[in-house]
Amino acid sequence: MAGRIPQYFIDDLLARINITDVVESRVKLKRSGKNYSGLCPFHKENSPSFTVSPDKQFYYCFGCGAGGNALGFLMEYERLSFPEAIEELARLAGVDIPREEQHPQQIEREQQVKQQISLLDQACQFYRQQLRQSDSRDKAVNYLKQRGLSSDIAARFLIGYAPPGWDNLLQHFKALPNAAEALEKAGMVIHNTEKNRHYDRFRDRIMFPIRDMRGRVIAFGGRVLTDEKPKYLNSPETDTFHKSRELYGLYEARQHNRQLDRLLIVEGYMDVVGLAQHGIQWAVATLGTATTEQHLTRLFKLVPELIFCFDGDQAGRKAAQRALEIAMPILEDGKSVRFLFLPEGEDPDSLIRKEGQPAFEQRILTATPLSTFFFNSLTADSQLDSMDDRARLAASALPPIREMKPGLLQQMMLERISEMTGLSIDQLNSLVNLHQISQPATTATPAAAPETSYTDDLAEAPYDAYPELSQLDEPPTYIDTEYKTAAARTPARRSTQSRTISLVNRIISILLHRPELARELDDPDTLGHLQESNIDLLIELLSYLRQHPDNSLGTLLVDWQHDPQRSAYLMILNEIAHLEPIPNTADPLTELRDALKKLSSRQTENQLDRLLKKQRQSPLTDAEKKLLQQLLLSGREKT
Repeated sequence: MAGRIPQYFIDDLLARINITDVVESRVKLKRSGKNYSGLCPFHKENSPSFTVSPDKQFYYCFGCGAGGNALGFLMEYERLSFPEAIEELARLAGVDIPREEQHPQQIEREQQVKQQISLLDQACQFYRQQLRQSDSRDKAVNYLKQRGLSSDIAARFLIGYAPPGWDNLLQHFKALPNAAEALEKAGMVIHNTEKNRHYDRFRDRIMFPIRDMRGRVIAFGGRVLTDEKPKYLNSPETDTFHKSRELYGLYEARQHNRQLDRLLIVEGYMDVVGLAQHGIQWAVATLGTATTEQHLTRLFKLVPELIFCFDGDQAGRKAAQRALEIAMPILEDGKSVRFLFLPEGEDPDSLIRKEGQPAFEQRILTATPLSTFFFNSLTADSQLDSMDDRARLAASALPPIREMKPGLLQQMMLERISEMTGLSIDQLNSLVNLHQISQPATTATPAAAPETSYTDDLAEAPYDAYPELSQLDEPPTYIDTEYKTAAARTPARRSTQSRTISLVNRIISILLHRPELARELDDPDTLGHLQESNIDLLIELLSYLRQHPDNSLGTLLVDWQHDPQRSAYLMILNEIAHLEPIPNTADPLTELRDALKKLSSRQTENQLDRLLKKQRQSPLTDAEKKLLQQLLLSGREKT
């Protein structure tokens, strides 16, 4: 009988049923005070951690975290859908299930879905029959044999064959009323509007049925036997199939093992089937899309651990990075994600055929934990020898870590950042607000331009028109070395407090307000020998402004946001942006050149001091002696 099951009936049914009876008929339980305990049916364990509470009508496992009421237990243990679990409880209670009246549209949609499911099941049977009987079946059978698949594995995954030809499936369903339209809705045929005819979507391909949690065929994937493109072809989105939620092989994995504790996520149908052929029965694959939040949320309800398996090439690394970004906000304590990278040129199917199950499983055991992969990705091109490198690391790492669910893993990753950067946890927490630098401000009001600023001279707009680079709750205090701003040397109208900033930051500040001055300075590469904080940022800024003399700061923001190397600099620019520009009475180009001259002079003094100190402690190398002589001669010429 069609109709929705009323909520009042579900509540009454759960009140009638004793959860102990439901569980005890499937799991061996032992009395333990008011409760019952036993080995958890949802994960492997040697000592009981599974508890059933008759008082609370609730079960819970302290080992894997599984828990719920009698309805949830049946759905999880028996792999039943919600209606099927209700029917089983109603049978135990000896009651009939009432149904609420549905709208005609709901009834029509349910009928369409049932028709599609039936149609897809018949199509699956047709393709399996063709693998046995088609005149072209030999090349399909030979292909499967070459890939090392047995008939048992092919049967377990319902693998079939779509023979060559434009209308084989259409002809098979020709007795069905409106067959072409029904098959088109199911994604099995394509309508050519110009010729007003239908033709089979899958032709001369190995066919992989995609099944839902109940084992129903909801879509197909087809692999070519030639060099034709695309190599893999999937069913389109239909009423029964949504790529972003479904995973190939999940039904088969759960059927093989009711106590799954982990799943291996691979990229192709043959990877899943090939791994199963060689004993890895717990692999699943996404269906022509990148891993989505829906995929991971669904899988984490089934298992506590996920292992992503990618090729070791650049494309595999990029795919892993996308998976990392999706996984971090979802991950919580008790769940884990690891990354397995295969040798370049290998995929899971080819590698397990080459080295066997034990060696492949050993690779899985040594897969990289999420936290390790996260930090390795951030530090791949950086030695963290300079403050700039550590600032970039903090700027890149803090936003995704802060998006994680609060817990021990998040805290431990923050502590790791603290160790790597030398910043305290409190300092890291204060930097979190700077994440807005990489996102356009939507509610903040840009600060008004200072009366003494020369920002009106900017090519397109005042610097303060870019809130992404200027909006913070409180400007930072700079306590870096001995160079005082022109605003400090000249009475300021807005502030009576002068600030001491570094020479490099001062130069960057002037360039942010007057970017066109970059063309008047020497090649930035000449600054590469300087050992100063933020010198790398200054070189990047000068290079960018000289290469793009007509670009505005807004363009810089957009360009650097999407540049992995430069995006981390935006946090530092955000801080420097709060420096008050020099007053109108000062010449900005003169200020720039003076600062660069002092920077070079100070660097010479520092080098000389370092070499003289080292000479008193240990012999200098030939190169150091030559440099010392040059510095001493340079100093005499200046005097």
